[in-house]
Amino acid sequence: MARTVRDANLETRTARSRLKAASKPYYRAIDPGLHIGYRKGVAGGKWVMRWYVGEGDYKLETLTTADDSADADGVAVLDFRQAQAMIRERHVEYRRVARGLPAKDGPYTVSACLDEYIAFLEGNRKSARDARYRCNALIVPTLGDIACVDLTATRLRRWLEDAATTAPRLRSRKGAETRYREIDDDDDEQRRRRRASANRVLTILKAALNRAWRDGKIASDDAWRRVEPFEEADAARVRYLAIDECRRLINAAEGEFRDLIRGALLTGCRFGELAALQVHDFNRDAGTLHIRTSKSGKGRHVVLNDEGAEFFGQITAGRAGIELLLRKTDGNRWGKSNQTRPMAEACGRAKIVPAANFHALRHTYASHSVMAGAPLLVVAKNLGHSDTRMVEKHYGHLSDSYIADAIRAAAPRFGAESSKVVPL
Repeated sequence: MARTVRDANLETRTARSRLKAASKPYYRAIDPGLHIGYRKGVAGGKWVMRWYVGEGDYKLETLTTADDSADADGVAVLDFRQAQAMIRERHVEYRRVARGLPAKDGPYTVSACLDEYIAFLEGNRKSARDARYRCNALIVPTLGDIACVDLTATRLRRWLEDAATTAPRLRSRKGAETRYREIDDDDDEQRRRRRASANRVLTILKAALNRAWRDGKIASDDAWRRVEPFEEADAARVRYLAIDECRRLINAAEGEFRDLIRGALLTGCRFGELAALQVHDFNRDAGTLHIRTSKSGKGRHVVLNDEGAEFFGQITAGRAGIELLLRKTDGNRWGKSNQTRPMAEACGRAKIVPAANFHALRHTYASHSVMAGAPLLVVAKNLGHSDTRMVEKHYGHLSDSYIADAIRAAAPRFGAESSKVVPL
């Protein structure tokens, strides 16, 4: 336990009464870089904490009342010894917070680790909301109170298995009882989807733990490094529309929603990206669309084919650059989920069964581009992916003919003379 520092001018109320009232506190060092201060006022004094934060700077904090007239109670009124103890305690807390640890000395829990990671996502990524939902639903109730250092591979594997067998939640009002979707344990596709969802939650958990481990808040990453996701769970069945279905869908769409559908089919852009476009984002000379902010937070230029350039040239002709490029009938921006109902109605009129959602238009663009021979890297760049992994995962099986043709055209030829022996 740290010893109490003595000071003849500050440790008794009698000594402090002889001090003059001043705007600056009287200080006494109690630890390296840490001082107790006393600021005397007309009606009494206050204890002040001062600590060094580096580069010649100090921080100040006024604590509470000194026992100049009232007796010390250890909470609202402190004597010289009690004030020193509080300052040392606060200093430890501030140092822990500066290192990203809980203020009070205690275990660094999974819940605290997730909170810090989501705070990082909120400032740097667009996936914070989804991550928070998944954490609160599938991680915190089971693992939240466990200290990160107490995690084991066995415990994490058991949690992953439980997450994969939990029925999906149904959307409900805030505060209402949680409802779950009925599941068929004999349905292989439902089992795959639940495992894929569990894998996504595992990715969030590992990302949070790895970030804390790199920051020195967890001693080892051995526990979760040995936990593998479910294999062959993320091989989603991509739904894309045939060319004839696309034509029927465009013809069945009404008003400005028809333009939105055509924009999606001609660019592969996400709904939110299309909704945010302004007229000046279309470069008529280059034949490109500028997506200023994508899901990853980075911008990109989408290259258009002749049909795409002609379409966007028609709908931007004579319009001001700051206008919304694709807008609703009333001129307002397409909002979240505004596409759901008109998409379902258009699919019904176009006799597309089962009805496709709007994101299927992105898959349609990518699928037909790959089948037409576009290199996977080119498709990935137009879609906004940093590499070809996602494109290979979802559309790679469609490019077999392109790969075969490219190999036959580009593989080296050595000019070796062929044998004249003909097999019988």
